[in-house]
Amino acid sequence: MANIYLTEQNSILRKTGDRLIVEKDDEVLLDVQCHKIDAVLIFGNVQFTTQAVHELFEHGIEMAILTRRGRLIGQITSPATKNIELRLAQFRGFERPDFRLQLAHNIISGKVQNCLSTMKAFSYNHPEIDLKADIQKVQVFSEAVSHTESIEQLLGIEGNAAKAYFQGLGRMILGDFVFNGRKKRPPPDPVNALLSFSYTLIFNEISSLLDGMGFDPYLGYLHKPDYGRPSLACDLIEEFRPIAGDRLTLNLINNRILPGDHFHSHSTGKGVYLTREGMKKFFSEYERFLTQEFRHPVSGETVTLRRCFRLQAEMMARCVREGKEYLPLLLRNVQ
Repeated sequence: MANIYLTEQNSILRKTGDRLIVEKDDEVLLDVQCHKIDAVLIFGNVQFTTQAVHELFEHGIEMAILTRRGRLIGQITSPATKNIELRLAQFRGFERPDFRLQLAHNIISGKVQNCLSTMKAFSYNHPEIDLKADIQKVQVFSEAVSHTESIEQLLGIEGNAAKAYFQGLGRMILGDFVFNGRKKRPPPDPVNALLSFSYTLIFNEISSLLDGMGFDPYLGYLHKPDYGRPSLACDLIEEFRPIAGDRLTLNLINNRILPGDHFHSHSTGKGVYLTREGMKKFFSEYERFLTQEFRHPVSGETVTLRRCFRLQAEMMARCVREGKEYLPLLLRNVQ
């Protein structure tokens, strides 16, 4: 199954039977059976009927509402899968400092190791670009993770590792684009725009998974609770940033799938975003990337990155319910 991305402004999402249709000016733009859909993402001024939302609820399909430029506004989810026992275990784990610290260690360790894997994979394929110093810097921070004694120290190491990693990422950008470091709100260049957009979509998928399984997405372990922030989703996305969001961005830019004319500056001059055509290409590549099959590094089963989102969420559930160690997904073979 796949996600549906609705970007045609002033269109409307309706239902007929067990199918969803998207119409505009009496023309049907999309007609799909509900059982083929995982989630519906609505961008900008796209309307939807109450009957369509009822149909989504009945099939357990999540709906996300985003701005035209991809900023997540909110989610609509069915209340049918709420698991109070899991939430109670989640809250009990939060009250244990040793549990939180061990889980935070593993999350940050996984993220930094995946950063290293992304850099090493690029260096192997592009020996003409010298990343040795950048890799060495990140390696030092990776080794320092195991010696930290507090979550605050972990976050400090993660921040330093990310800075060194993004310096290396700038050298991994081929062609005409320039990347001088991670900047978020608003993204000042095409590379930051793609990173932000990729992270937003991955975050939405993970947050929806956690909510659907019965977690409270707002109670995390690495990221402290903060008003309006799904902190547990912030925890779980960390290991996926380099192996999903960053590698997808490198693929889109370095293979010239999204050239410069697929981006535009905001009318205020603040921020760079994908054009309408750019978004269509992005969604196609995003789906291809997340559904590309590979062998799981531990189980050996054939999986996709989207499947791994669920596997890691399920591991998080075993961690909080049964005390099993949370092991981050470490990938070296995602292209």
